[in-house]
Amino acid sequence: MVKEIFQTNAELKAWLIEQNSAIIFVPTMGGLHPGHQYLIRKAKDKTSKRKQIVLVSIFVNRLQFGKDEDFERYPRNIEKDAELALKAGADAVWAPNHEEIFPGGEDSHFKIQVPQILHNQLCGAERKGHFDGVATIIMRLIRIIKPKKIILGEKDWQQLIIIRKLFEELSIPIKIKSLPTQRDESGFAYSSRNSYLSNTEKLNALSLPKAIQEAKNEFEKTKVIHLKKIASKLKQNNLKIEYIKIVDAFSLKERENISGMCLLAAAVKCGETRLIDHTFLMQRKPIIAIDGPAGAGKSTITKEFSKRLGLIYLDTGAMYRAATWLIQSKSIDPNNEVEIKNILKDSKLEFKNSNIVEQRIFINNTDVTEKIRSPEVTSIVSIIAKQKFVRELLTTQQQLIGSDGGIVAEGRDIGTAVFPNADVKIFLTASSKERAKRRSLDLHKRGYTYSSIEDLEKEIQKRDKDDSQREIAPLKRANDAIDLFTDGMNIENVLEELTDIFRSKIPEEVWPTPNL
Repeated sequence: MVKEIFQTNAELKAWLIEQNSAIIFVPTMGGLHPGHQYLIRKAKDKTSKRKQIVLVSIFVNRLQFGKDEDFERYPRNIEKDAELALKAGADAVWAPNHEEIFPGGEDSHFKIQVPQILHNQLCGAERKGHFDGVATIIMRLIRIIKPKKIILGEKDWQQLIIIRKLFEELSIPIKIKSLPTQRDESGFAYSSRNSYLSNTEKLNALSLPKAIQEAKNEFEKTKVIHLKKIASKLKQNNLKIEYIKIVDAFSLKERENISGMCLLAAAVKCGETRLIDHTFLMQRKPIIAIDGPAGAGKSTITKEFSKRLGLIYLDTGAMYRAATWLIQSKSIDPNNEVEIKNILKDSKLEFKNSNIVEQRIFINNTDVTEKIRSPEVTSIVSIIAKQKFVRELLTTQQQLIGSDGGIVAEGRDIGTAVFPNADVKIFLTASSKERAKRRSLDLHKRGYTYSSIEDLEKEIQKRDKDDSQREIAPLKRANDAIDLFTDGMNIENVLEELTDIFRSKIPEEVWPTPNL
């Protein structure tokens, strides 16, 4: 493919039509550095079968500069920037002038106003209208380009949160992929404005990432952050503090107590240069809760999803099935709660080889991994699972397993009862007809017989009703869960959607994708 540089919209559009490809868009204001090049290199999805092109824009947007800011002296070298972009893997560079983006002038076009609750936090508190300018230009650019995906850096976290919210509220069908902050060997975050710093100022500025990293290291040991201690270190290095705050990573509201995912963020002036940096704080590793009705494919999907993320897979449904198998093996009436309590209270239920490769479940040292998938267990597991003692016993065990996080758990009430504070909650479902079809394939694969798909569908519908109407921990979608309806999707499609959801909640900086 011949790599191109365009300056007019007409040239760009004509070229894009010829490509007939999915457009992966990396917006920049120029002043390209290794951080930008990292975004460009990572832009293409190597697993995608569809042809993709990476388009990099270079446009210094005056709308996001304040009256006394550095619009006039912001780094501008289109030839150098284009060379760096193409070298990193861009297929084309688009460097339009102001008239191409705002034909007839800015006042001829609508402008976006960011909600004050997001704008007035952190950087927006001192930069009035800044994020309005960012949101407006993003909307102008995507209107012209119509990309499939946009690539953004996590260094400008507030900007990323605002653009995600903008796309969500306006139902813009463009995926956002965010990538972690890139740093030089000293730990200093790459920024176009770093070129303003003198050698002496650069040495002083290094105290910013150093102080933040030291604070994070201390937090991981003590679970305490001392903002005054950070401020003191910065002042000792002649940095003028604009803010040092701990905020909720998504609402950006200031927090006193750290729960969920929080952001330790700072902005300083080093000489005349404004610098920002941050790190993420969590009390534990991430927890992902995947709920949904029987036969939705949760086990298969969750197992593969946990493998991709390098998290431990917790099959809570298998725990209820194991308890059910034990009760059946002892010929206990599934409605006899007294006998069930007596046999389960001293039983030993455990996972072995609980890792990203394989997981087997044992009860009283008997491997029941395959046995619990029989139709006989399936037919009564909901009766056992709705009993109060069984529910309380297994919920306690599940919470103990997940106390340090680092898990993907699936079941019926994970997001509502077991891990109500999970970082990511997903309600995975499909039509009863689709689930019956999947169930028949699974039974056939395992060597079990069944009467008909129609009967399987009726069983699934009855199971749904039983699970949703039981008094103890009914099947229920958590209020903050994200719905994923999987009819017509293959496993890879579902995994891609789950990954996008996960990354919208847990950035790479918090939990990097393992190199499997």
